[in-house]
Amino acid sequence: MTPRTPLLAAALVAAVSLSACQRVDDAAFGNRVHAYLMAHPEVVREAADKLAENERMAATKASTDAISRYRSQLERDPRDFVANPDGKVTVVEFFDYRCGYCKLAAPEVVKLIQDNPDVRFVFKEFPIFGEVSDTAAKVALTREAKAKGVQLYQALMSEKALDDAALDRHLAEIGVDPATARKDAEHPMIERQILDSHALAEALKIDGTPAFIVGDTMIPGADIAALKTAIAAAKAGKGPVTTKS
Repeated sequence: MTPRTPLLAAALVAAVSLSACQRVDDAAFGNRVHAYLMAHPEVVREAADKLAENERMAATKASTDAISRYRSQLERDPRDFVANPDGKVTVVEFFDYRCGYCKLAAPEVVKLIQDNPDVRFVFKEFPIFGEVSDTAAKVALTREAKAKGVQLYQALMSEKALDDAALDRHLAEIGVDPATARKDAEHPMIERQILDSHALAEALKIDGTPAFIVGDTMIPGADIAALKTAIAAAKAGKGPVTTKS
């Protein structure tokens, strides 16, 4: 039996209840419900499917409402790095440079940016994997590093085990002085931006990386197929796309 069984039993009680108000023996009534379930087990599956569908619809509506409420912070925060800034469709990614699934998605993200100049891609630094993640995110938000944008994203995501030495090496390779970047990363405005990203993620119930948002559609995880579907729908002017959670 599933955790939903008590709810299903309650629904079935209503379904097989008497057509008029009268006293009934609890044991006899329970036996009737049991007999009905045994004779019609498909009703349990139908009710479970309907309940699951209602839950999915409620979750989608809650997500859509939250995205609409925070649209400006998501898509138009001038502090974020944005690839293809003149694009008509916007994708937002919450990510961490030390997240394995983010690393798997990164090559596809870069390809999407390159192949779709009409898609704005907003990078939301969302460090959740410790001190190195925090440092990398803050460094990436400095003026010199942001000027390297996608190049830096590609470099750091290509590093299987990002640490301080690897971070400095990649910065130097793309022409950013590591010492200067680390010093600039200590600015309180950058710390404020990281805190704001975490608050925004919490408001949207994002607790892992990567997480993509396209229009009113939330895509949790490195589901590139769902991301591409959502982008195509947004280009076509369609509404939210149902995704797996």
